[in-house]
Amino acid sequence: MKTSKSVGHISKLSAAGLLITLGIVYGDIGTSPLYVLKAIISGSAVIDKNNIFGALSCVIWTLTLQSTVKYIIITLRADNKGEGGIFSLFALIRKRAKWAYVFAIIGGCALLADGIITPAITVTSSIEGLRMIIPNVKVIPIVVIIITFLFVIQQFGTKFLGKSFGPMMFIWFSMLSVLGIVQIINYPTIFHAFNPYYAYKFLTENPNGFVLLGAVFLCTTGAEALYSDLGHCGIKNIRMTWIFVKISLILNYLGQGAWILSHSETVVRSVNPFFAIMPSWFLIIGIAISTIAAIIASQALISGSFTLISEAISLNFWPKVRINYPTNIKGQMYVSSINWLLWAGCLFVIFYFKGESSNMEAAYGLAITITMLMTTFLLSVYLNYLHIPKYIILVFLLVYLSIEGAFLIANLNKFMHGGWVSLFIASILFIVMYIWFHGRRIKNSFIEFVQIQKYLEVLKSLHNDVSIPKYSTNLVYITRAKRKTEIESKIMYSIFNKQPKRADVYWLIHVDIVDEPYEMSYTVNQLITKTLYRIDFKLGFKVQPRVNLYFRQVIEEMAKNNEIDVSSHYHSLRQYNIMADFRFVIIDRIQNYDFDFAPFKQFLMNLYSFIKKFGITEVRTLGLDTSNVSIEQVPLVIDSKAKSELIRH
Repeated sequence: MKTSKSVGHISKLSAAGLLITLGIVYGDIGTSPLYVLKAIISGSAVIDKNNIFGALSCVIWTLTLQSTVKYIIITLRADNKGEGGIFSLFALIRKRAKWAYVFAIIGGCALLADGIITPAITVTSSIEGLRMIIPNVKVIPIVVIIITFLFVIQQFGTKFLGKSFGPMMFIWFSMLSVLGIVQIINYPTIFHAFNPYYAYKFLTENPNGFVLLGAVFLCTTGAEALYSDLGHCGIKNIRMTWIFVKISLILNYLGQGAWILSHSETVVRSVNPFFAIMPSWFLIIGIAISTIAAIIASQALISGSFTLISEAISLNFWPKVRINYPTNIKGQMYVSSINWLLWAGCLFVIFYFKGESSNMEAAYGLAITITMLMTTFLLSVYLNYLHIPKYIILVFLLVYLSIEGAFLIANLNKFMHGGWVSLFIASILFIVMYIWFHGRRIKNSFIEFVQIQKYLEVLKSLHNDVSIPKYSTNLVYITRAKRKTEIESKIMYSIFNKQPKRADVYWLIHVDIVDEPYEMSYTVNQLITKTLYRIDFKLGFKVQPRVNLYFRQVIEEMAKNNEIDVSSHYHSLRQYNIMADFRFVIIDRIQNYDFDFAPFKQFLMNLYSFIKKFGITEVRTLGLDTSNVSIEQVPLVIDSKAKSELIRH
């Protein structure tokens, strides 16, 4: 097993790469014209030239400073062997800044919360366009059917859909441009919105200007995906396609603004200017294209959530859950528990906000603002480790903490109007991640490592002691000892004390999750000739630790090199070329009845044990055959002593 790069990822600049990038990266930020201007005019006290110019100026400069400068120019440089995203960024700094896990967890949870709200608001916004044709159309049933269908097909893989994402998003952005240009021709003075002075006036003179920043922020909610999808598309393809995407978005926003000002006397706040700028003959086509774009945006968030959970498991932020790979596309996965959790969350959002996208806008944006703030903190730590001058890092922090802090405060104004929903979802996820991370840390603090050298002679004697029934031909343990000279005392306790386990060959397997995303390599050390072997796997944090599969590959390669004999050691079976038997022993460390933690730690451990019930066992995680696995429960503390001594009379 050799070091593996992300096979199938597009890193080189090419026409195909650009098209695929359009389909993968821009679903969320690309569908923002569906609701941004609608949210702004519905919250504006007055609709006039200064307000519309000011709002558009805020949108343009938000896309420039936030999406272009922070993410496209700066953040994309913080790649972890080509991979991006908030957990990849944390993996770059975790060895030197372990305390930064809090920022990573908060950002990851907020991103997952965004993955629940985005499908609801984008699909609802697109279907609401039908009201331009059928005023009394029932939006909720249609939205529920589309979203349910989207979540149902996840288990079968979305390979057949994925092929069309790029061309469809190209059509979508082309449509945005054309619709915008048609309106701009009729009102060319709309280009004055590029002047940042209008943004300044909007924020300082408009009584609702600062509050409306929450609506303005919706234009950049998908910017985090530009970084998260770095590994799938590559920095060159993202930067090149962003030019086309940004131009298309700005043209459409300007077009909507031009239409609003052209109809400022008759504009109805409940009318969505995105659909209003469409010719009547084009409405059905436009609604169909926008619905497809909304589905693509939702699919991107769902897939991103699966990837995020997979990384969280590897970084010990989330309990181990079953992950399936429905297609042969690298990186495409299906996490059943998360899929249906997202589905339930989407339906809750739809019904709670009564199927109105204008109501959902209150919950949208708050969570992703928090993610962006956490990325800013982590990025500043990373820049510091790159020895970037302190004053540059300070300027970066001041600029983006000011921008994102302002957006956060503006979004907090929506807290009581629905913003609490996204924070509530993110808070629940944060509690789970925090408890799991600290529970494992507390549990692992009780692992005692001993020098394996002192047990080698005992192991040889046990191996040769025919008076003890053979437990297995090959006996396999999973060890957490990073040093090859050490072993957990509990493994020795299992071999010698629980029930003496004589075997012909003993195997120790250690899995090291490394910061390189797709590292896949191993080493073999023979500690006792033909009797005791240690295998060390180095797996990237984006690689699933399917140890059973990898172990089998190692055994086959060693047998091919005549390093080991995999034929049965029983004479009656060996003559028929029957393969030797293997038995895995999984040690489950449980809290002693006679041992208590400090009160807060005990509280954490109780919650940790409760959460653990919803995950899968280590046996299923490793992909082991349950028929040849023994699970042994051993106490966390073997040599616990009574707090008070008994007195013999």
